[in-house]
Amino acid sequence: MSSYDVIVLGSGPGGYVAAIRAAQLGLKTAIVERENLGGICLNWGCIPTKALLRSAEIYHYMQHAGAYGLKAAEISADIDAVVKRSRGVAKQLNQGVTHLMKKNKITVHMGEGKLLAANKLCVTKDGKTEDLTAKHIILATGARARDLPFAPADGKRIWTYRHAMVPAEMPKKLLVIGSGAIGIEFASFYNDMGADVTVVEMMDRIVPVEDAEVSDFLEKALVKQGMTIMTGAGVESLKATATGVAAAIKGKDGKVVAGDYSHCIVAIGIVPNTENRGREARGAPPGRGHVKRAPMGRPKGGGWGGLGDIPAPPWLAHKASHEGVIAAEAIAQALGNKDVHPHAMDAKNIPGCTYCHPQVASVGLTEAKAKDAGYKVKVGKFPFIGNGKAIALGEAEGFIKTVFDEATGELLGAHMVGTEVTELIQGYTVGKQAELVETDFMQTVFPHPTLSEMMHESVLAAYGKALHI
Repeated sequence: MSSYDVIVLGSGPGGYVAAIRAAQLGLKTAIVERENLGGICLNWGCIPTKALLRSAEIYHYMQHAGAYGLKAAEISADIDAVVKRSRGVAKQLNQGVTHLMKKNKITVHMGEGKLLAANKLCVTKDGKTEDLTAKHIILATGARARDLPFAPADGKRIWTYRHAMVPAEMPKKLLVIGSGAIGIEFASFYNDMGADVTVVEMMDRIVPVEDAEVSDFLEKALVKQGMTIMTGAGVESLKATATGVAAAIKGKDGKVVAGDYSHCIVAIGIVPNTENRGREARGAPPGRGHVKRAPMGRPKGGGWGGLGDIPAPPWLAHKASHEGVIAAEAIAQALGNKDVHPHAMDAKNIPGCTYCHPQVASVGLTEAKAKDAGYKVKVGKFPFIGNGKAIALGEAEGFIKTVFDEATGELLGAHMVGTEVTELIQGYTVGKQAELVETDFMQTVFPHPTLSEMMHESVLAAYGKALHI
């Protein structure tokens, strides 16, 4: 039986980062993985989808070459080649995580892990079982797509995100159920690639966790690109046939409309991979599988703790990685390391990014939630059309919105829609983490010509000082 200071069950962005940090702190560390090092994010999620979206973006620009004074003839897309490139990117990063495990002297146990007790688990592969013990076990088993109860994914006509990344054929008429980040990214990808796309969202607006103005702008942009958007709608029935998918959709007016599609992507949320992990034997609370997050990700007195998709939202890779660092440092401290000082994480300072076209990014409270929380707010908005770099790029659609506490000048939230906003949001995230106020942003020099100047202008606009609008 092998013994360790720390065992991490799951090697996604939360798990492998936790293992690396634990090893850096001198702890004897192992990681258990049943499928691919890097987990869903690197192999079937964040990274390969961005590779697909990049291909779609290039294809979009090629089709609109004339807008840039260029000519491109006989433009076409090869979906097989696009998918092959995406899988190559995933493979490269999987190999990178393998290298990081070796570099940090982390023992990798490939197989299905199951908790036997607070400090013991077994790993099963090819019918052989090995028991492992550790002073602390970190649960980082991730999540999977949630199925429609009346129409589970079959991989042929009804897809989850995983099927949508390796399509056997290009959809002609695609139904996307759910308009969160996953649903809207695939809707954007397939729309840019030439499919006829319909998005159904049960809430009254798409990307419903975002600021209402962002949702409204994005919906108009996607409809302009040719998508059909149905909000306040629900799928009453869904049935795969030999040639497609038959759906009955109840609209916001209460009428049920039948429609035929070639394929359907179901993106209605996730289910954490916590069942059959031994939690039941340890008296874990019943429910939908999410574990209540312990302080620093580690229950008092040791044992295992959950991170990433296991505890409360947001369910984001970068949140999981940060939780992994915190958990590893808390464990090291508990084991006697006096030089490490783990910190708590504020969920309001975690940015969210959606890589559709146009992109969406945000951090903190929306205007509505800030008001609901009792704040008297100052709101600034600056459009892309007022920015020289955006105009030069030919990407002059979008805006940046900032929400401040009128009483203190605290940045409560920032919300963006437009080209490359997923790269811009971190400026506001740093500001929130550092507890900067409006004057700090106003007195910061932003380089010209850049898209980041809009961040400055949005802050100025909140206080009636915008310069270029």
